[in-house]
Amino acid sequence: MAVTLRPIQPSDNIELARIIRESLVEFGVPKVGTVYSDPDTDRLFELFQAAPNSCYFVAEEDGILLGGCGVYPTNGLPINHAELVKLYLTAATRGRGIGKMLMEKCFAAAVELGYTHLYLESFPQLAKAISIYEKTGFKLLDHALGNSGHFSCNIWMVKEL
Repeated sequence: MAVTLRPIQPSDNIELARIIRESLVEFGVPKVGTVYSDPDTDRLFELFQAAPNSCYFVAEEDGILLGGCGVYPTNGLPINHAELVKLYLTAATRGRGIGKMLMEKCFAAAVELGYTHLYLESFPQLAKAISIYEKTGFKLLDHALGNSGHFSCNIWMVKEL
Protein backbone atom coordinates (compact mmCIF):
# COMPACT_ATOMS: atom_id res chain seq x y z
CA MET A 1 0.00 0.00 0.00
CA ALA A 2 1.14 3.56 -0.68
CA VAL A 3 2.13 6.15 1.88
CA THR A 4 -0.66 8.63 2.51
CA LEU A 5 -0.39 12.10 4.00
CA ARG A 6 -3.27 13.42 6.07
CA PRO A 7 -3.97 16.09 8.70
CA ILE A 8 -3.17 15.17 12.30
CA GLN A 9 -5.93 13.57 14.39
CA PRO A 10 -6.27 13.41 18.20
CA SER A 11 -5.47 9.69 18.13
CA ASP A 12 -2.01 10.48 16.66
CA ASN A 13 -0.71 12.30 19.75
CA ILE A 14 0.79 9.39 21.69
CA GLU A 15 2.51 7.74 18.71
CA LEU A 16 3.90 11.04 17.38
CA ALA A 17 5.33 11.94 20.78
CA ARG A 18 7.01 8.51 20.91
CA ILE A 19 8.49 8.89 17.39
CA ILE A 20 9.81 12.38 18.18
CA ARG A 21 11.42 11.42 21.50
CA GLU A 22 12.90 8.15 20.20
CA SER A 23 14.45 10.04 17.26
CA LEU A 24 16.11 12.59 19.54
CA VAL A 25 17.50 9.87 21.80
CA GLU A 26 18.73 7.90 18.76
CA PHE A 27 20.73 10.88 17.50
CA GLY A 28 22.00 11.98 20.92
CA VAL A 29 20.24 15.34 20.81
CA PRO A 30 19.88 17.18 24.15
CA LYS A 31 16.59 16.63 25.93
CA VAL A 32 16.38 19.96 27.77
CA GLY A 33 15.54 23.00 25.67
CA THR A 34 14.24 20.88 22.78
CA VAL A 35 10.96 19.41 21.61
CA TYR A 36 11.86 16.38 23.80
CA SER A 37 11.05 18.27 27.00
CA ASP A 38 8.37 20.51 25.46
CA PRO A 39 4.99 19.62 27.00
CA ASP A 40 3.29 20.44 23.69
CA THR A 41 4.94 17.33 22.19
CA ASP A 42 2.32 15.23 23.99
CA ARG A 43 -0.61 17.23 22.60
CA LEU A 44 0.28 18.12 19.03
CA PHE A 45 -3.27 17.84 17.73
CA GLU A 46 -4.50 20.37 20.29
CA LEU A 47 -1.50 22.66 19.70
CA PHE A 48 -2.17 22.89 15.96
CA GLN A 49 -5.96 23.13 16.37
CA ALA A 50 -5.51 26.14 18.67
CA ALA A 51 -3.04 28.00 16.42
CA PRO A 52 -4.54 29.95 13.54
CA ASN A 53 -2.65 29.61 10.24
CA SER A 54 -0.97 26.36 11.26
CA CYS A 55 -1.15 22.78 10.01
CA TYR A 56 0.40 19.41 10.76
CA PHE A 57 0.45 16.40 8.48
CA VAL A 58 1.23 12.79 9.28
CA ALA A 59 2.50 10.06 6.97
CA GLU A 60 0.76 6.72 7.26
CA GLU A 61 1.18 3.35 5.56
CA ASP A 62 -1.09 0.35 6.08
CA GLY A 63 -2.60 2.09 9.10
CA ILE A 64 0.84 2.60 10.70
CA LEU A 65 1.95 6.11 11.61
CA LEU A 66 5.40 6.81 10.13
CA GLY A 67 5.94 10.41 11.29
CA GLY A 68 4.88 13.94 10.57
CA CYS A 69 5.73 17.58 9.88
CA GLY A 70 3.98 20.91 10.35
CA VAL A 71 3.85 24.65 9.78
CA TYR A 72 3.48 26.82 12.87
CA PRO A 73 3.29 30.60 13.45
CA THR A 74 6.01 30.72 16.11
CA ASN A 75 5.98 33.85 18.27
CA GLY A 76 8.43 36.57 17.31
CA LEU A 77 9.10 35.48 13.73
CA PRO A 78 9.34 38.19 11.08
CA ILE A 79 6.13 39.07 9.25
CA ASN A 80 4.94 36.41 6.76
CA HIS A 81 7.29 33.80 8.28
CA ALA A 82 6.22 30.53 9.88
CA GLU A 83 8.27 27.68 11.29
CA LEU A 84 8.61 24.24 9.71
CA VAL A 85 8.24 22.12 12.84
CA LYS A 86 8.50 18.64 14.20
CA LEU A 87 9.64 16.76 11.10
CA TYR A 88 10.30 13.33 12.53
CA LEU A 89 10.06 9.83 11.07
CA THR A 90 10.48 6.36 12.50
CA ALA A 91 13.98 4.93 11.99
CA ALA A 92 12.64 2.25 9.61
CA THR A 93 10.94 4.90 7.47
CA ARG A 94 13.90 7.20 6.83
CA GLY A 95 15.57 7.17 3.41
CA ARG A 96 12.36 6.51 1.47
CA GLY A 97 11.62 10.12 0.49
CA ILE A 98 8.76 10.43 2.98
CA GLY A 99 10.36 13.39 4.78
CA LYS A 100 10.62 15.22 1.47
CA MET A 101 6.95 14.40 0.73
CA LEU A 102 5.94 15.85 4.09
CA MET A 103 8.05 18.97 3.56
CA GLU A 104 6.60 19.57 0.09
CA LYS A 105 3.08 19.23 1.51
CA CYS A 106 4.01 21.77 4.20
CA PHE A 107 5.57 24.15 1.64
CA ALA A 108 2.34 24.15 -0.37
CA ALA A 109 0.22 24.58 2.77
CA ALA A 110 2.42 27.47 3.97
CA VAL A 111 1.91 29.28 0.65
CA GLU A 112 -1.86 28.71 0.91
CA LEU A 113 -1.75 30.14 4.44
CA GLY A 114 -0.07 33.29 3.08
CA TYR A 115 3.50 32.75 4.29
CA THR A 116 6.47 33.85 2.20
CA HIS A 117 9.20 32.16 4.27
CA LEU A 118 9.68 29.07 6.41
CA TYR A 119 12.17 28.98 9.26
CA LEU A 120 13.47 25.92 11.08
CA GLU A 121 15.74 24.97 13.96
CA SER A 122 17.90 21.86 14.14
CA PHE A 123 21.11 20.24 15.45
CA PRO A 124 24.40 19.16 13.85
CA GLN A 125 23.59 15.57 14.92
CA LEU A 126 20.78 15.61 12.34
CA ALA A 127 23.20 16.10 9.43
CA LYS A 128 21.18 14.05 6.96
CA ALA A 129 18.08 16.15 7.64
CA ILE A 130 20.09 19.35 7.28
CA SER A 131 21.36 18.15 3.90
CA ILE A 132 17.75 17.56 2.79
CA TYR A 133 16.75 21.01 4.06
CA GLU A 134 19.55 22.56 1.99
CA LYS A 135 18.50 20.59 -1.11
CA THR A 136 14.95 21.93 -0.73
CA GLY A 137 16.12 25.55 -0.58
CA PHE A 138 16.80 26.30 3.07
CA LYS A 139 19.77 28.59 3.79
CA LEU A 140 21.78 28.69 7.01
CA LEU A 141 21.38 31.64 9.37
CA ASP A 142 23.85 32.75 12.02
CA HIS A 143 21.18 33.33 14.68
CA ALA A 144 17.76 32.19 15.80
CA LEU A 145 14.55 33.87 14.68
CA GLY A 146 11.47 34.08 16.86
CA ASN A 147 10.94 32.46 20.23
CA SER A 148 10.34 28.71 19.89
CA GLY A 149 11.55 28.07 23.43
CA HIS A 150 13.93 25.42 22.09
CA PHE A 151 17.07 27.14 23.29
CA SER A 152 19.33 24.11 22.76
CA CYS A 153 18.94 24.24 18.97
CA ASN A 154 22.07 25.65 17.33
CA ILE A 155 21.32 25.40 13.61
CA TRP A 156 18.87 27.88 12.14
CA MET A 157 17.68 27.96 8.53
CA VAL A 158 15.20 29.87 6.39
CA LYS A 159 13.59 29.22 3.00
CA GLU A 160 11.84 31.66 0.73
CA LEU A 161 8.65 30.11 -0.63
